[in-house]
Amino acid sequence: MDAQGARLRHAGYGAIKKGDSMRRQLTAVLSFAFVATSSAVLAHHSFAMFDQENPIELEGVVQEFKFTSPHSYLLLEVKGPDGSTTVWNLEGRAPSLMARDGWSSKTLQPGDEIILTIQPLRSGAPGGSWNTSVPKFKDRRPLQITP
Repeated sequence: MDAQGARLRHAGYGAIKKGDSMRRQLTAVLSFAFVATSSAVLAHHSFAMFDQENPIELEGVVQEFKFTSPHSYLLLEVKGPDGSTTVWNLEGRAPSLMARDGWSSKTLQPGDEIILTIQPLRSGAPGGSWNTSVPKFKDRRPLQITP
């Protein structure tokens, strides 16, 4: 083999090696991105802060119903045994999931008196998670949801 062939062969070998290196770097970056985002998604959807073993029933007046992504929120004014009121901040399902069951931003209105079962916050703060299939009006009538 002459010197020019050796140079060409050497240049080709370097090009293959450089391509392999770039592929490895791209694979590493994509793998890292996947692991980073998947752990964030799992952390975001953790229900550890809610006491699912000890649900409670709340009766109150809707202050606001937020039909927003990634979760809906319900601000419910609840009257305590002593007559004082506390606003509970309740996290619900994603609006896209609720819409499949017939919910809209108009399903609950400020002033609606409802009863619902929640999984309270473990911290004892006035908040928790609520299931959209559970709420009823104060007189025990089910909410009118149009699928």
